[in-house]
Amino acid sequence: MAGHDQPSPWWSPVRHVDRRPFLLARREIARAVRAWFDEQGFAEVETGILQVSPGNETHLHAPRTELVRADRSRAVRYLRTSPEFACKKLLAAGERRIFEFARVFRDRERGDLHLPEFTMLEWYRANAGYDAIMADTIVVIAHAAQATGIGNFSFRGKSCDPFAEPELLTVASAFDRCAGIDLLATIDGGQGDRAALAAAAKDRVRVTEDDTWSDIFSKVLVEHVEPRLGQGRLTVLFEYPAPEAALARTKPSDPRVAERFEVYACGVELANGFGELTDAAEQRHRFTAAMDEKQRRYGERYPLDDEFLDAVAHMPEASGVALGFDRLVMLASGALRIDQVVWTPPAGEA
Repeated sequence: MAGHDQPSPWWSPVRHVDRRPFLLARREIARAVRAWFDEQGFAEVETGILQVSPGNETHLHAPRTELVRADRSRAVRYLRTSPEFACKKLLAAGERRIFEFARVFRDRERGDLHLPEFTMLEWYRANAGYDAIMADTIVVIAHAAQATGIGNFSFRGKSCDPFAEPELLTVASAFDRCAGIDLLATIDGGQGDRAALAAAAKDRVRVTEDDTWSDIFSKVLVEHVEPRLGQGRLTVLFEYPAPEAALARTKPSDPRVAERFEVYACGVELANGFGELTDAAEQRHRFTAAMDEKQRRYGERYPLDDEFLDAVAHMPEASGVALGFDRLVMLASGALRIDQVVWTPPAGEA
């Protein structure tokens, strides 16, 4: 029995009865989303959790484990931060429309909107532009709201109508509107001009000598842009600057920006999508640079998945998106915290 100064465990009947409506809403949302993907001709896939590389972005951190083979030799593996690498290998294999409710893992993340283990809904369309995936994302969010019957999403005093026509906003326009910064003027040939952005942002955020262009960009985004997104209606923030392209291709007509978008509701990021990069050499270059920066900052680096990079070269043109399913359920069910909408909250934390 819990002490008087400690909350009851999540599995106690008195706490579970309060959480159960949110969990039943989760079931209905998953059912509605699966039905929609089935109607659209998608195949549901299940990819491996243990990976050679968990992802190669500077600020992503993943749990690590060690496998013991039959001959007693050992191999380091990581719990994936996304099913992206495996899904793209399936695109290279010939799949054309796939989706996955993937269990993924992130170290150094915990809060009302973050869990160390969570569900990512990720899907891909081969031979489709990223505008098609944008449209998919809006439809999936509306189906979630329809499944619960909620009229408006609300979170921390902000509200959003998931059925209203979404706001389409480029990142450059958002920086100009929310922070008075000409973002594209700080990008030269696809590279960020750190000094130019530092000068433009110095009155908006605290800039330190160690901050890179990306650090300053992130500070402005988090402090001045994101809180104003997804109010009244969904916001699709698109055309991310090329230094923040990650696994997205750059826009053919303007190399300063990439075919990357994010969707926000009530200031909460719900989804992150790409027109997928299919240039293996460029992807290797980006990953290597990101791991060099991770080594500098955190004293560690993750291996590159050479099989994935080989698959990138054989992928068709494609677009894909990762949607935080737990966050979507939280908003669509009216929950206040993300741990209210998962069947078993993190061990020892709830």
